[in-house]
Amino acid sequence: MERRELFSSLASSFNKEAREESKSQSLIRPPYFKDESDFHKECINCDGKCSNFCEEHIIVIGEDKTPFLDFTNSGCTYCDECANACEYEVLNLEDKKQINAKISIDIIKCLSWNQTMCFSCKDPCLDDAIEFLGMFRPEIIDDKCTACGFCIKACPTQAIDIKIIEQG
Repeated sequence: MERRELFSSLASSFNKEAREESKSQSLIRPPYFKDESDFHKECINCDGKCSNFCEEHIIVIGEDKTPFLDFTNSGCTYCDECANACEYEVLNLEDKKQINAKISIDIIKCLSWNQTMCFSCKDPCLDDAIEFLGMFRPEIIDDKCTACGFCIKACPTQAIDIKIIEQG
């Protein structure tokens, strides 16, 4: 068992409760929509095909029948499959953009910021958006980060925070 797997298995029970609480606070939508109101107008007529076609299985259909992203088990590859599956054009390739969220590191919870060598967040980052000052102090480079969420599941102490960015 590798060090990262050990940290992840030890922290998994604590992470599950905290993730469920944070999930209910705000909904992060797939990165292919034009207007938030379209979800509430059109998705009620759909059977959630976008969720079925998501290769990473991160699209969840809520009680209100609208899709949102759950980064508990994986992240978004921006593969376009959810948009291709959307019959009501709520998700559309023409509206593809970065996920409407900002990812940050809570330095109080972060092992590396607390002098324990851990690169769990850096390894799965597809965009090389996490840089370390020496072997400690990871930082997310906003210009590189696409908010894909792969780093969230990898963190053994749930030090990766994701906050919705209000569209304005």
